[in-house]
Amino acid sequence: MRVELGEEFRDARVAAGLSQGRVASAIGISPSEVGRIERGEARWVSIDTIARHGAAVGLDVRARAYPGGTPLRDGAHVALLGAFRDLLNRSLTFRTEVPLATPGDLRAWDGIVGGAGDPIGVEAEMRIRDWQRLERRLALKQRDGGVTRIVLLVADTRTNRVALAAAGAALGVSFPVSAQAAIAAIKEGRDPGGSSMILLPVPARR
Repeated sequence: MRVELGEEFRDARVAAGLSQGRVASAIGISPSEVGRIERGEARWVSIDTIARHGAAVGLDVRARAYPGGTPLRDGAHVALLGAFRDLLNRSLTFRTEVPLATPGDLRAWDGIVGGAGDPIGVEAEMRIRDWQRLERRLALKQRDGGVTRIVLLVADTRTNRVALAAAGAALGVSFPVSAQAAIAAIKEGRDPGGSSMILLPVPARR
């Protein structure tokens, strides 16, 4: 990314007829530092400097984050998945950290339930901060992840209950199968018949 951005900065500077010294003066760094940024060698450079560098050569630099690899999980997250595993009928299988099949896609399902028809993708959320963003992320993952239904596990906390209450009717659209019906189905080894959201208390860590 440093190299690609540096090349864009250099091309824009040359197209604008600016010297490295002129750009350096505008953003408050040395000409040699401008050269290092353009070559992708300035590993220490700050986002603020990058933004000012872009502005000096006529580029609007914006940073965004996209779903990538599976984030690090803490003990509480593992315990939540374990509590779900305990609900499953012995006829069902449960694999964790299952990568999506698309080559180059770093995403993975927190779990996959097998043995009840089509695979069921399982995602566990410890804290819901933005329901709409979570819903979009899960929809994309379902589209790309080879599953027709999802079980969303949510830690049963006051914060999450408030977030889910705010989501309102949207919950029923994305997760039409009630938690009670889904739990009954997986306990019996059956397919729940659709996506479901299940609130689960997080077991105390020993």
